[in-house]
Amino acid sequence: MRRFLPAASLLALVVAMPAAADEKDLTMDDQTGVAVTIYNQDLALVRDLRSVDLVKGENDVAFIDVSAQIRPQTALIKAPGAKIDVLEQNFDFDLLTPEKLLEKSVGSMVRVITVDPDSGDETVQDAKVLSVANGVVLQIGDRIETQPPGRIVFSEVPPNLRSRPTLVTKLSSDVEGKQPVELDYLTGGLGWSADYVAELSADESKIDLRGWVTLTNTSGTTYRNAKLQLVAGEVHQVTQAVNAQMKVMSMAEAAPAAPMQEQPLFEYHLYTLARPTTIADNQTKQVELLAAQAIPVIKEYRFTDVANFYNEQAGEPQRVNASVRLHFDNKEDAGLGIPLPKGIVRVYKADAGGQTIFVGEDSIDHTPKNETVDLMLGQAFDITARGRQTDFSKISDQVYESSYEIDFKNAKTDPVTVTLAESMPGDWKILNESATHDKPDSATAAWKIVIPAEGSAMLTYSVRVTY
Repeated sequence: MRRFLPAASLLALVVAMPAAADEKDLTMDDQTGVAVTIYNQDLALVRDLRSVDLVKGENDVAFIDVSAQIRPQTALIKAPGAKIDVLEQNFDFDLLTPEKLLEKSVGSMVRVITVDPDSGDETVQDAKVLSVANGVVLQIGDRIETQPPGRIVFSEVPPNLRSRPTLVTKLSSDVEGKQPVELDYLTGGLGWSADYVAELSADESKIDLRGWVTLTNTSGTTYRNAKLQLVAGEVHQVTQAVNAQMKVMSMAEAAPAAPMQEQPLFEYHLYTLARPTTIADNQTKQVELLAAQAIPVIKEYRFTDVANFYNEQAGEPQRVNASVRLHFDNKEDAGLGIPLPKGIVRVYKADAGGQTIFVGEDSIDHTPKNETVDLMLGQAFDITARGRQTDFSKISDQVYESSYEIDFKNAKTDPVTVTLAESMPGDWKILNESATHDKPDSATAAWKIVIPAEGSAMLTYSVRVTY
């Protein structure tokens, strides 16, 4: 009984890539340098330096292993030692796969090879590829096969099918000989994000902060020993992007001593890694952004809108827990003083036995120098408040008066100071209060209340609201 292996299981490919006779293929071995500038919005600028042997006149040059997500319309080619004109360029993004090889071979002749499982003898038959839609359809002699036996062998690879992403250009050069050529282009598939790790001191008055940059590369190629730069800020990709990116490239030669040096660029901030790094395809890696020690922090227990009924009567109050917040200044005298890219800050603290415990995290936006970083880490288990409406009067259709008492409790063995921030609607005026309020903005009244250890405190106030 004769048995045949299905075509899908054995597919013999001829992988020799027939390029044009005079095409000059520039591979990674011809690369003399690469610089990558990554933005926050799935956007990167690649500067690829390679060496090519040009002839005077027209040259067909293939840049192999460019990004598979290159934007060909953004490509810029220049040669410092020669005058060149780019006459044509083509991005070949159809990559060599069994499916693509079959698809490009529709209408062409292939060979089907079957093997006798008993004798091992091979039988070769010529076949014509009729279709690859929802499966392979071959014409073998006077019959049509939809599940051809054996393996399919191709005599050549179609000229417009490449094994790797390739940008093919036709250049006109006024010189001949070995020349450095620079290819600059924009691409997707590269991204970065910032992450921060903060270690809180035992007395909760300081933190040690370390920042990391997480790089992700799904662009379809590897960038070996690349000069890496990161841009923090939202770049408009219609008019500003190209101008900003050309400025980035002109600054790529800097070699800072710090892990990452920051400098302003246009309306953004540029971070440059001090050493080359390899960003492999389909890889996520981390590089250090910053390290700072003993940054002063302020810990805050905060209640927000415990009593928030100012134009209606309120029912039975509910107990709420205070949110726990950390604040620190992004200043040089605090140990920082550089623009912080947006990211997530994770905070840790050692317990009494020295074991590290995760105590919360929060995201920050791009934070300029001399601004304050505010982190909300979670809810305080032992610090609670309950707000109760004690009186309510409707003075007119637009004027209301309400009275409240806020009962604060502290189960800790140390006294604590809490902040109560109440959002006030319309035009408002505090009529009376048991503690003096602050007015951080036109719509907020804030009180600082000290709660004794394992004790309680009461705030009472009345407010008139006009809509």
